[in-house]
Amino acid sequence: MEKAVVLVSGGMDSTVTAAIAAARGECAFLHVNYGQRTEGRELAAFTRIADYYNIRERLVVDISHLKLIGGSALTDDNIAVPQGGLDKKEVPVTYVPFRNAHLLSIAVSWAEVIGAEEIYIGAVEEDSSGYPDCTGEFFAAFEKAANLGTRPETRVKIVTPLIHLRKSDIVKKGVELGAPLELSWSCYKDSVEACGECDSCLLRLRGFREAGVKDPIPYRKR
Repeated sequence: MEKAVVLVSGGMDSTVTAAIAAARGECAFLHVNYGQRTEGRELAAFTRIADYYNIRERLVVDISHLKLIGGSALTDDNIAVPQGGLDKKEVPVTYVPFRNAHLLSIAVSWAEVIGAEEIYIGAVEEDSSGYPDCTGEFFAAFEKAANLGTRPETRVKIVTPLIHLRKSDIVKKGVELGAPLELSWSCYKDSVEACGECDSCLLRLRGFREAGVKDPIPYRKR
């Protein structure tokens, strides 16, 4: 089996992606702090998930320049995180400009150094919050760019195992694989109890509800 770099934010999608990758072969876990509101809580979730899977090779990187750039409710304290709005069609204010390109660039650099041939990322296209850097087309283009911009002997495949799944299907997949969903954290705003009102919480709660499974993390409002 190929060695894989797995991007693990600490959220539910990345936790299930980590479970899929861990079941397939050797993994190295990558976490990126970018100045988001729940940075400390997400890092704690990453650490617990990496410990759960006994991952020895792990890397935590800081790219807080994304907070300096701003333009997102996740990194700019002057932009409020909206409540609700799952039916909106426009790109939400929680979109961090071109974030996944930054994350993948780091993953490709690390993969080239440690000899990993796959990069797993838990992006979801059909049931996401409408982020333009979460589409299959984007990941296909980035994979091509990565392979053009690395050593000739480097061949990296970007794997998006959840890309076309609904949140309810992701919950079911996580349960099937025994993923530690109780260790994950998805809330955009809070770090002690999930708010239950932001897009990420609402998507997660809807997924668990439709899957007929109780969400194991604490919420201030369900």
